Amino acid sequence: MSAFKSQGRGHLDGPVVVIGTGLLGTSIGLGLRGRGVPVFLSDPSPTNQAVAVDIGAGRPLPELGSGKPQLVVVAAPPDVTADVVCQSLADYPDAVVVDIASVKSDILSRLRGLGADLSRYVGTHPMAGREKSGPVAARGELFTSMPWVLCPSEETSGPALQVARSLASDLGAVVSQFSADEHDEAVALVSHLPQIMSSLLASRLQGTPLHALSLAGNGLRDVTRIAASDPKLWVQILGSNAAKVVQILYGVREDLNRLIATLEQPTAPGARLDLAQLISEGNAGQARIPGKHGGPPQAYSWLTILVDDKPGQIAQLLTEIGEIGVNVEDLRLDHSSGQNVGMVELSVLPSKHDHLIEALNDRGWRVLQ
Repeated sequence: MSAFKSQGRGHLDGPVVVIGTGLLGTSIGLGLRGRGVPVFLSDPSPTNQAVAVDIGAGRPLPELGSGKPQLVVVAAPPDVTADVVCQSLADYPDAVVVDIASVKSDILSRLRGLGADLSRYVGTHPMAGREKSGPVAARGELFTSMPWVLCPSEETSGPALQVARSLASDLGAVVSQFSADEHDEAVALVSHLPQIMSSLLASRLQGTPLHALSLAGNGLRDVTRIAASDPKLWVQILGSNAAKVVQILYGVREDLNRLIATLEQPTAPGARLDLAQLISEGNAGQARIPGKHGGPPQAYSWLTILVDDKPGQIAQLLTEIGEIGVNVEDLRLDHSSGQNVGMVELSVLPSKHDHLIEALNDRGWRVLQ
């Protein structure tokens, strides 16, 4: 079936070819197969492809035979994405071809240089992932409620853009549209800089005595969580978006120099005010991050409940909070050092805070305010 015949239906009919069976490619296959869309898989690694087939993400590409795919999804590493897209456009002249690489401008520029048919190409970027990689980490629900950016070029046709939009919508993503340059500038700040800062901080932990690390709490774990990401992938991402990233790092360097100069003379006139301003600027920036369901930021009240470190305690706690009639807005888990108890940190609407504490105390839970 030609890709340009199903644009009005708002969802994919397939077949869909997925080239690359890592975490994202395999997750796309699983998600589409869950909707009944026929998927065919290809990967330079026979092992990765076999695992993806075994877990139900699709069938091997040779089984497509002479069939004409509606869509080709290129889930290859960023440094070869343009070449694979160009080859796919040539191999499947009736198909729309999208890529899911995390940098867009460099790929688009390289495709223009290769003389590719850009009317059937749409650059896209699903803003989803895990610290784990490979097909065994794939999940069909990986993209549910996550942002998926479409970056059409000036040459992209309307029908091709609709097919790309249908892919993201079918997988449950929240679709937005940017130019390639706007996308790269945005992800440099909201994705690439956090990775850099997390990795830089985590690198300072090398050689730190274990007795010092035993004092670590959720703050350190939260900030360094993404430091476990794949170095090979990030070398490619940062190299492809270096110009945008470095502009942000110049600003970070200015802030660090300012902080260092202040802390070198912490009792000098104005030093305390400068420190307060730095922290306040962080407060103001953090408050601009969209809140639940992408809506405006919402202030929540936090409380901590001690639970015995044994099976079923957290499930029981959440069940009882539901019976009380309070919705949990966010949840974090930690463990008390040296004690066989866990700590469940919950956020709720401020209007529910006192009521929840009283109700939990009445039910015998140990609540810390």
